[in-house]
Amino acid sequence: MEVDVRNTRGQVVDRVEVSDLLFNAPMHPALVHQALVRQRANARTGTHSTKTRAEARGGGRKPWRQKYTGRSRQGSIRSPLWRHGGVAFGPKPRSYRQDLPVRMRRQALRSVLSGKLTDGDMLIIDSFGLDRPRTRDVLAALQGLDISGPALLVTAEPDHNLIRSARNVPRVKTLPARYLNVGDLLAHRTLVITLDAVRDAEDLWARSGRKAEK
Repeated sequence: MEVDVRNTRGQVVDRVEVSDLLFNAPMHPALVHQALVRQRANARTGTHSTKTRAEARGGGRKPWRQKYTGRSRQGSIRSPLWRHGGVAFGPKPRSYRQDLPVRMRRQALRSVLSGKLTDGDMLIIDSFGLDRPRTRDVLAALQGLDISGPALLVTAEPDHNLIRSARNVPRVKTLPARYLNVGDLLAHRTLVITLDAVRDAEDLWARSGRKAEK
């Protein structure tokens, strides 16, 4: 399929052919949801921990005798019934990691990219053209492209001028093409991607027998 290529002022400068496999794929909402849940689960550290009654601080003696005190029977101040006692069935360090076949991860990414292009939330530009870090230039580019909401700026390789220029802009994130993921695409309304980044994405996810997503 053919798409327009714009400059940072929003003017159409070229029209190029892009892969239908990557940018014209059918939408699979259930698969996209599964990929997003996996990504968010894998981002969890799982370091939460609580102390059991065996680990809580306190003596092991019985706080008072069993009978004739008018109080309930207690065997230890480390009981979960006591303040500062142990926690019954509390969380312990664990892994939340989930796996998903590479083909499913690829298809979920294709679905989201295709949806962005279909909905008009994806803009392909020739380049950002930053010769030095300057936040004002990124703001001018976003204004020229008529972008006001959350935006994901994608380049072929890490562009340090762009990274340093955009890091102070609220709701704007920069990303190299090889790190495109379902979570960032769904979290940002508009995708602004350079033509070189589109070609890298096609090389990664739109051609059989090439590099696979890790």
